[in-house]
Amino acid sequence: MTTTQPVPALAADEPTPYSYAEDATTVDGSTGTTQAVRLTPGRTYRSAIGPGEKLYYRLDLDAVANAYVSGTAVPAAGASVASSDGLRVSIEDVDAHRCSYGNARFGPTRSAHPVTAWASREIGADEYMCQAAGAYYLVVERVGPSTSSGASSGLSSGGSSGASGTSGASGTSSSGSSGSGGRGAGQEWGLELGYAWEPGVKKGGSTAAPETWNSASPEPLRGDPERRRGGSGFASAGPLAQGIWQDDTGIKAGETRYYKVPVDWGQQLHATAELGSTTGGEGYVGNALVMSLYNPARGLVDDALVNYRGEQRSATLDPLPPVAYDNRYSLDDEVSGMRFAGWYYLAVHLGSAVAERFGEKPIGLTLRIRVSGRAESGPGYLGPAEPRGAFEVTDQDREAAETGTGTETGDTLEGGGEAGSSGGEESAGASGGSTISGDRRLAMTAVAAGGIGTGSLLVLTLVLWTLVARRRAASERPAAPSGGGRASRRGRHGSSRGR
Repeated sequence: MTTTQPVPALAADEPTPYSYAEDATTVDGSTGTTQAVRLTPGRTYRSAIGPGEKLYYRLDLDAVANAYVSGTAVPAAGASVASSDGLRVSIEDVDAHRCSYGNARFGPTRSAHPVTAWASREIGADEYMCQAAGAYYLVVERVGPSTSSGASSGLSSGGSSGASGTSGASGTSSSGSSGSGGRGAGQEWGLELGYAWEPGVKKGGSTAAPETWNSASPEPLRGDPERRRGGSGFASAGPLAQGIWQDDTGIKAGETRYYKVPVDWGQQLHATAELGSTTGGEGYVGNALVMSLYNPARGLVDDALVNYRGEQRSATLDPLPPVAYDNRYSLDDEVSGMRFAGWYYLAVHLGSAVAERFGEKPIGLTLRIRVSGRAESGPGYLGPAEPRGAFEVTDQDREAAETGTGTETGDTLEGGGEAGSSGGEESAGASGGSTISGDRRLAMTAVAAGGIGTGSLLVLTLVLWTLVARRRAASERPAAPSGGGRASRRGRHGSSRGR
């Protein structure tokens, strides 16, 4: 059953609630496997989970495709949570063998916000278990000290800990939410489930993860920021290309803003979130802002945290490897997460404690995005993914990122800034530089506004495409090698997955 949920009226100082996918089908999780409802790959589902609950959903899998399921827990705005409260998502076969699991916790911000965990059934990952076609079960659990069994179950599964910008560090919120009496402990959380299939690939090729890549910090982007609005969920994430982007409305304490960037095979993503300065408050908020990166299957890749004193601060993701199919063979979660081409999601959360020190007004938020490297061909999939196009980057995706127009999985989020102001060089080849598209937007604006005649338009077109050709030629020059290999960052903020 597909339902449309009404949007409640909000007070001016309330953070924007999470926006579920408009086409999400509402389902109820079962407390046992026998009555578990079947989920269909390529679909998004809306459900709910209560304190201490362990819910089951059925997956009918073949023996060829990899299956990925994500769960996003959505507590009520302002709910009290402990840093180690969160969600566990796992996939099990009919004999209760766990294929994999992932945890997501609210982390050191101690602020209620959407957190996302993922699990998978991967062909070839295990010689004996979870390889056959048949029925499997998605298991979703609430974990943490606010549940009767959370204190033990939340910390015992092979060392797995937080996701979605979390640290897994123990502790309680200032409002005492670690006990059963906390305002968030007894509340039901909303739940959004994403379910994707990745087709098999042609035989042959490497089965080892790359050990080195260019890990040097890229040249800083230059220029004035363009305006772009972030979404309030994965489905409404604001599309971004390479460039400097300033959120139209800023970010409020307790709010999470979502953005998405198309990253093709062979390309590297670099991202920084800058929280602006503010007046009218004083003090210090530890772990005030967290920026989390999710891959096209909504699997956590990495996150970054910063403190806040009312002065401008920035959170930058550590250098990540280029997108490659073989990354999945790495034991480092940040490497294995960069296994698909497609839309990569940035979720930026400002902790609710910021309001206590600096007020309820939005604070400026700027993102600096660089996509480097020339796009390469994919691994040779034997069929389409579900949902279609989930693990590829199309020309329409790149255009959406440049113009701010939403794709079929998102909203239409128009940018309102100066055309052609992103600055910086074009990323070589594909999803990249906002400079070239900025020049194109500038030319189109001039044509529309000025009523340019045919002769002038021809000259303008020739000049524009000459500029484009020169920049493309410059971008295709091989980059100077850097001496950066990779150092393991596993568990930097306590994030991990297990099989």
